[in-house]
This record gives sequence, C-alpha cells and structure tokens, in this order.
Amino acid sequence: MTIPQLLAEAKTIAVVGLSSDPTRASHGVSRYMQRAGYRIIPVNPKETEVLGEKAYPSLLEVPFPVDIVNVFRRPNRVGEVVKDALSKGGVKAIWMQVGIVNEEAAKAAEEAGLFVVMDQCIMVEHMGSRP
Repeated sequence: MTIPQLLAEAKTIAVVGLSSDPTRASHGVSRYMQRAGYRIIPVNPKETEVLGEKAYPSLLEVPFPVDIVNVFRRPNRVGEVVKDALSKGGVKAIWMQVGIVNEEAAKAAEEAGLFVVMDQCIMVEHMGSRP
C-alpha cells in the first residue's frame, strides 16, 4: 500500500488526542481532513464532542470500524494506541503525526499487517496526493 492509495480508500479516521482547542494542530489538521470528506472520530477522554462528532474516551469504545488511526500523542504513548487498534480490529493504518516516532510500536503494527506512517502530517500528504 502507498500513502495516496490509503488516503483514496479510507473513509473514517479516528484521531487519538484530538482537541477542541482550535489553536492545536490536531484540531486544524482534523478540520481540514473532515472538510476533505473524511469522517473524523475524536478519541480523547477529556472531550465530549469535537468538530460536531461525539468524542470517545478510548479507541476501543468507538462502536464502528475506522480505517486510519491518526495519533496526536507523545511517542511513548503510541504503543498503547497500537495495542488498542489491534484489539479493535479492522484498522488499516496507524498514522503518527510530525514529530511522533516510535519504532517499536510501528514494528508491532506492521507485523500485524497494518500500514504505518511515522513523522508525517496527514494533511500535508493529502494536499500532495490530490490531482
């Protein structure tokens, strides 16, 4: 799989660490992706709703399938996000935003068959993959 292929096929993105604060990168990036046609699912125990979507305290509590898990958490927290994504099932990709690198979590996700993107912005990649 390639990034453009992933972005073309995906419909639903769970954003772990999505904040309702419009000054946060997670908010701006997710707002862009939502306007580009993706369903954005906020995953943050401190939020109830972000960008008009119900927020869930954890990935495991999202009651429907997600294609991409977009991670806005510290690198040392990515392992638990990957673990939740694997337990949830149906996830196609783990996307770690710019500045987020966790080789061990990436390896675990790849070994389980997930596509992994590290240290890249999904919004920038989406802008670059449009015709």
